[in-house]
Amino acid sequence: MYYGNIKNCDIANGEGVRVSLFVSGCTNHCAHCFQPETWNFDYGQPFTPETEAQIIKLLSPSYIAGLSLLGGEPFEPANQEALLPFLRRVREAYPGKTIWCYSGFTLDELRTEGSYPRRETTDDMLALLDVLVDGRFMEEYKDLALRFRGSRNQRLIDLNATRRAGQVVCLPDRRTNLS
Repeated sequence: MYYGNIKNCDIANGEGVRVSLFVSGCTNHCAHCFQPETWNFDYGQPFTPETEAQIIKLLSPSYIAGLSLLGGEPFEPANQEALLPFLRRVREAYPGKTIWCYSGFTLDELRTEGSYPRRETTDDMLALLDVLVDGRFMEEYKDLALRFRGSRNQRLIDLNATRRAGQVVCLPDRRTNLS
């Protein structure tokens, strides 16, 4: 797997101050994607054990709320293979920090047997996440007032609450008053 960027002290991609990993590779190719360069699976740098160690270290300060995965597409089958053991390391090292993941695939797509992104790693990866921001960016639903997502079709799914309830539970939509 390759990655395009690592952001330390990111406040745009999840609640609190976060470390964000932008993985490379995406077959969704959403129109007006904000990072089309990450569609290429070989964009950026290789995701190595040294990269993992760097991110683990960046997560250590108490003011860092957690890790956010973006892309490209973290749930591309090839990316799941590299991300699953890494997410296990993060969860083990920092059980109190949250892990958010942005995916162009919906939760239903990720859960549906035979769908493109679903692999034997998918459920284990989902189990390590606290929040899934799901759905492709759609220009016709673009809304700059939304928290942590670009278009109204995308959901902020609280996966812990979803697992407890047995149905999708979204985070509250706390809009920012821009006036």
